[in-house]
Amino acid sequence: MKTVGKNIIIEPIKETTTTTNGGLILGEKQREDIRYRQAKVIELGDEVKVLKIGDHIYYDKTAGFNIEINNNKYRVIKEFDVVIIL
Repeated sequence: MKTVGKNIIIEPIKETTTTTNGGLILGEKQREDIRYRQAKVIELGDEVKVLKIGDHIYYDKTAGFNIEINNNKYRVIKEFDVVIIL
């Protein structure tokens, strides 16, 4: 699969629990208030210059759209939706 332009195909990383700085464990329902999600970069468009395949990123959870290819679920976002590269 290949994407074009500034599009990025990512595979969201499913987080089962999140621990706050105070030690509280948040379940999936409570994490819905967290705006940014972690993902792994699967494929890059030909105009993306900063990222590389395999990078772990944080992106805005409202960005882009879901796509299913060969029974695998991915998300397609724009380069400017990435907020952090780990």
